[in-house]
Amino acid sequence: MNISILSVLLGLGGKCLLNWALVFLQRSHICRSFVGVFSVSLSVVDTAVTLIFAAIHIHTDGLLFLLDWQLTRYHTCLLVQILGQVYSLLQWPVVLVAGLDHFCTVSLPAASSGVKGIIHPLVTVLLWSLTVLYVFLLSDFDPALEDVSLHQMNQCWVFHTTQILQVVTLLSLTLACSVLHAVCSSTLLENPPEKNQITNQSRTRPRRTIACQVLSIFLSTWAPLLIFLAGLLLLPVGIPSYLGLNVAWLCFLNSFLITLVLCVAVPAPRLAQGLAAVPADSFCEWRIQFNLAAEDRT
Repeated sequence: MNISILSVLLGLGGKCLLNWALVFLQRSHICRSFVGVFSVSLSVVDTAVTLIFAAIHIHTDGLLFLLDWQLTRYHTCLLVQILGQVYSLLQWPVVLVAGLDHFCTVSLPAASSGVKGIIHPLVTVLLWSLTVLYVFLLSDFDPALEDVSLHQMNQCWVFHTTQILQVVTLLSLTLACSVLHAVCSSTLLENPPEKNQITNQSRTRPRRTIACQVLSIFLSTWAPLLIFLAGLLLLPVGIPSYLGLNVAWLCFLNSFLITLVLCVAVPAPRLAQGLAAVPADSFCEWRIQFNLAAEDRT
């Protein structure tokens, strides 16, 4: 898609403001999870790129130099395309690392916060470094630029991202299968139980209750965004790659992964009794609902 340079600059500026607003909103626990640490790093990278882009765009007369290298509008478009490529490649690694981090938080609530405080920044720096190195050294990335004078370039050719829809589709299918399994298993055990079925019922009914409550909490918060993403999936509309990875998307992903981990990986009795730690989330009130579930179960 062709986007004017001014529109790219405005989009990057609006993205930076949204990123820092959400980081400020979550400031009390932003460093307690990998998603939070990565959100801060993403905000810093976006801010730096926006400032560089704005500086090049303002000096349209070609008087901006970097180490005897004259910067022109060609370099703004090249910078945006490289940034979009890096963001697209980061989508799946961020999902995998964030999911593993939430699984460890829920399964090992006694894990040292000091250790996590060291691991999260290290993993974040490692992800950025490996992705940038891959783009420059190993990938077949080929910039697409207008065939005009470097000083007369008014638009940038920007790739659109498909990773967001892929992530949402896969996680949604996994979550739907886990909830369906919990409901169906409980339904099959609702016949008069034999002695050897009592234990299974005591385990399955809490699992169904927890899965339904977790799904209800998630949908009540993020249903509008899911509808928007479904519209993008059905309509021929693309998301520019340089806007695809942002803190708002990471907040949604954080809630989605918490929902998935609680439905799939955590024993229901631990959740119902309040024995499992729930990862930090600024948008979904997980703990209150689990306390109510524990009261209903008793």
